[in-house]
Amino acid sequence: MSVRINKQKNNYFGGNNKMTGLTIGIIGLALCAILCGIGSGLGLRATGSAATGVMAEDPSKFSKVIVLALLPATQGIYGFVIAILGAGYLPTATALAGQTVDAAQIMSQGWNVFWAVMPMAIGGAVSAYLQGKTAAAAIMGVGKKGEIGSKALIFPAMIEFYALLGLVVSILLLGNVPVSNVSQIVVPVIAAP
Repeated sequence: MSVRINKQKNNYFGGNNKMTGLTIGIIGLALCAILCGIGSGLGLRATGSAATGVMAEDPSKFSKVIVLALLPATQGIYGFVIAILGAGYLPTATALAGQTVDAAQIMSQGWNVFWAVMPMAIGGAVSAYLQGKTAAAAIMGVGKKGEIGSKALIFPAMIEFYALLGLVVSILLLGNVPVSNVSQIVVPVIAAP
């Protein structure tokens, strides 16, 4: 399995071309998983603290606060899913087997993957954090008045909608990465030495 890369004089980063499309794509995927995970962790910290306070007062409200407490975790899952899906679009040696491609095309593929996962990375991180704050307030409301549990769920669920939009946009963008199937790249054939 060999890959021939037509090296051009591209000074991407200081002239030594150490940053490749594969590296850029991996950075994007890692950022997606990490940022969504951080946002979920911060959101869960807020909801967990609020739920613990409510249950300390009235342990019977566990079933009413558990869904609210877990809502910010979904963005971490979404970020993980997008990172796994995006890995299939990376310009790897396996994907390029037996082909001659341009360094610029590999770089382009990496940037395409990077930007395709950013809606989920940014949207997931921000929405998880804000959803945690909103869900924590809803948990406190349930602690004071238990019968509002289903109504209180609506407010953090509205924030979940925007996390789902980021998920869908990233999936659509990954599905439309222009050179996602590297075997369809049209490049000039370079004669073997």
